[in-house]
Amino acid sequence: MSTRSNFATLPRIVRALAAFALAAAFVAGAAAQAPVEGTNYARLKNPQPNESGKSIEVLEFFSYGCPHCGELEPHMQAWLKNKPADVTFRRIPVSFQPRWESLSRVFYTLDALGEEMKYTLDIFTAIHGKGVQLWNEKDFLDWAAAKGMDRKKVEDMYKSFAIAGKMNRAKQLAGAYGIQSVPTIVVDGKFTTGPERLQGGHAAVPGTIDALIAKARAERPKS
Repeated sequence: MSTRSNFATLPRIVRALAAFALAAAFVAGAAAQAPVEGTNYARLKNPQPNESGKSIEVLEFFSYGCPHCGELEPHMQAWLKNKPADVTFRRIPVSFQPRWESLSRVFYTLDALGEEMKYTLDIFTAIHGKGVQLWNEKDFLDWAAAKGMDRKKVEDMYKSFAIAGKMNRAKQLAGAYGIQSVPTIVVDGKFTTGPERLQGGHAAVPGTIDALIAKARAERPKS
């Protein structure tokens, strides 16, 4: 006899209780997955302006020098493949130490050349898996040339005033958002989260970002 037949032959009250139990379990499961303010994310006391126009902005404060950022990266790249159309994503490198400041310059150099997304995972692997000191200018230029990039073009961009300006802006943003650790994710200028806040760690970040995006949408004024 099929499961459906067995269920149908149960007394009505038993069927009702079973259905209620299943519904309660579903609701409890959904509630467990919903991020909790103060635990899984924080609401900024001083929300920051959105620099991406009308779209919802997701910022990742990170550093190539941070191993935890490297562990998060595959999950972020998977999330980016299905990023909602009304969401703009930006990475903001932080400079907590001299080496990280040099790596911020590396990030903006590759970003300006349109090569950042292509080589981000390679950079994390080079630094944390192979011990390549990409915070040293020569090591970075050697690495870029080995990847097939024009060494002179990379060097000129690396030393440009445009890159210096972007690095200064990144420091201002990190200060405005009160960034104390990385990786830190900011959604729509007012919600912050990160792997250390989530039971599932790095793997739970994409789902939490999506939940905070939905929350940000709901809180925006209706047009």
